[in-house]
Amino acid sequence: MARKKPDAKPDRRYRIAVIPGDGTGPEVVREGLKVLAAAAEVTGLQYETDEFDFSGARYLARGGDPQKPTIAVVTDQEIATLKTYDAIYLGAVGDPNVAPGILEKGLLLRLRFELDQYINLRPVKLYPNVPCPLAGKGPEDVDFVVVRENTEGIYTGMGGVQYQGTPREVSTQINCTTRFGAERAVRYAFDLCRRRASSKKMVTLVHKTNVLTFAGGTWMRTFEEVGGEYPDVKKDYNHVDACCMWFVKNPEYYDVIVTDNIFGDIITDLAAIIQGGLGVAAGGNLNPGGLSMFEPMGGSAPKYTGKNVINPVAAVAAMGMLLRETGTHKGDPRMVEAGDRVERAIIATTPRMKSQAAGKMGFSTSEVGDLVAAAVRKG
Repeated sequence: MARKKPDAKPDRRYRIAVIPGDGTGPEVVREGLKVLAAAAEVTGLQYETDEFDFSGARYLARGGDPQKPTIAVVTDQEIATLKTYDAIYLGAVGDPNVAPGILEKGLLLRLRFELDQYINLRPVKLYPNVPCPLAGKGPEDVDFVVVRENTEGIYTGMGGVQYQGTPREVSTQINCTTRFGAERAVRYAFDLCRRRASSKKMVTLVHKTNVLTFAGGTWMRTFEEVGGEYPDVKKDYNHVDACCMWFVKNPEYYDVIVTDNIFGDIITDLAAIIQGGLGVAAGGNLNPGGLSMFEPMGGSAPKYTGKNVINPVAAVAAMGMLLRETGTHKGDPRMVEAGDRVERAIIATTPRMKSQAAGKMGFSTSEVGDLVAAAVRKG
């Protein structure tokens, strides 16, 4: 697949759309932007940000029904505006006053599909001094990446319900798999594996080919054919249930994993736990040739809103991803270096924290942001 040509210039000013979102989202976004400012200061990176209020409060204020979707969470015109930016930085989605699914589908899923963010990228990295629930495992054991296909599979919404509410109720949910979708995810995974600073140089396909023979067959044929173009990268396969077992038993086995939408959704939640929890897990919804969105994996945590106690590390890590991935795909080494500085700063900061749990970090949300920003400036 053709990649967008590098367009970075020394005086290029990047435009970042910021969506603070719900609950504690604005609090962690504030710290991510604080760290961005520090990274820009030391690398010479030029940028500007604009904030977009796509939140549960706005949905309700505009007349949205709290129990069912009645108006757009984000409009067509707003999406058109977002497309003029270089990247999107998202805080959190989820409001206790709005039924689950309305905001998630209306914002997250809609943006993924409308912006063709076909890769969900989930680094799984255990930071120093972050407790791992796996006995005897440390940072050297938990360091891999999951590449999840992000626009197909079960989540396309194909299917329906007949005779709803009766004993004859029938529902179907179709798993939409295309060679095109599988191939671009697989190719991204092999390219990423080549770039990673890992001695394993291995891509593992995760699926359920023994039962899901049609969809699994498409993925396996694609994996084998595309993988043949990468003789320097080892090729491996796991059934998804076996993968879950090996995550717990031997996470150090993995390098890069590629999988479909629903399996990726499930295994990355397990992965978040082995890397220390959602407070440190970040991810990106990528369109390598277009507009990508980066976010912490934790929810909006409404019970902690306004208390300045939530852990911002995941949001800061998401900012590091935004810089590194955007810089990689736009050919700008300053952005890549800025992202690497953020990563090193997190590694320097987590040993100073007592815990990753909200209210138990030994520092407030803003103080953790200050620590990371200072570490970024130090290098």
